[in-house]
Amino acid sequence: MKTPHRPTFDGISRARDRLAPYIQRTPLVRLDLGYPDRQIFLKLETFSPIGAFKLRPALNALLSRDPANLANGVAVTSSGNMAYGMAWAARLIGVPMVAYMYRGAPQTKIDNVRALGGEVRFVSMETWWNFIIGADRPDAPELLINPVIDQAVLEGNGCIGLEIMDDLPDVDVVLTPYGGGSMTTGVASAVKAIRERARVLAVEDDSAAPVTAALEAGEIVTIQTRPTFIKSIGGPSVVPQLWPLARELIDGAVAVSPLEVTDAMRLLFRMAKIVAEGAGAASLAAAMARPDLTGNVVCVISGGNIDAAAYSTVLAGGIPQA
Repeated sequence: MKTPHRPTFDGISRARDRLAPYIQRTPLVRLDLGYPDRQIFLKLETFSPIGAFKLRPALNALLSRDPANLANGVAVTSSGNMAYGMAWAARLIGVPMVAYMYRGAPQTKIDNVRALGGEVRFVSMETWWNFIIGADRPDAPELLINPVIDQAVLEGNGCIGLEIMDDLPDVDVVLTPYGGGSMTTGVASAVKAIRERARVLAVEDDSAAPVTAALEAGEIVTIQTRPTFIKSIGGPSVVPQLWPLARELIDGAVAVSPLEVTDAMRLLFRMAKIVAEGAGAASLAAAMARPDLTGNVVCVISGGNIDAAAYSTVLAGGIPQA
């Protein structure tokens, strides 16, 4: 599987131009938490047409392909939002779409893929992970787009960073949820191309924090994970093909607990009426947990696609079951 290179400013700018006719920029808003030494800003990817950031990388991956390569359709491996984004993008350009998902994925994301005409093929969690890291691949005719290391995926995600820099040129810290790492890497490439001193940190669920473990060990390690309601971030290890690039770009990692994440979800609803899924609120949870992160701090709220029952539990003060 091909190793990606660092997205360039020109490459990300071309992706932004490519996406502009179809996707409006998402807002950056200030959240006043009364901190004396920092200002918290929310980059609201929940305002995307699919309620999550994944539409940018999915659509850029399709629009940058030769249409002849999409004649048999497109396939993607995803825990939910990338599948949703790819289904939206595939319907836009008129090609069939298949998502390889595991059965523990949020039902709302499964339903959204199907509602857009996508086909969901369930695989085991082990098979799902092997598809992502390239240890195995489905025997199917569709063009398989890797949701983590595809170059067009990284450049699509970089558009988030360009928008942050347009709206807040003097940003000091950007916090991004880290699943496979494509968003963190893409955002960091754009932000540091304009403001090298800005820090970009990966945010993880402390029940599955492979970036934290890899940074501590100085190498990729396999960790034991515990299931939580927080989907799409965390895993047994970092994706090997992306790790050299991610390690070059990120300035550290923050691991937050499900309790901290649900506190952040409730705060977002109470103060800003923003619905965020667990991974989406993790960046705000990290900002609240790390008082050493000062100055202008941007939290990427990556998505709001959460099952209604789970969100009801959060708003009632609980932590949903895994």
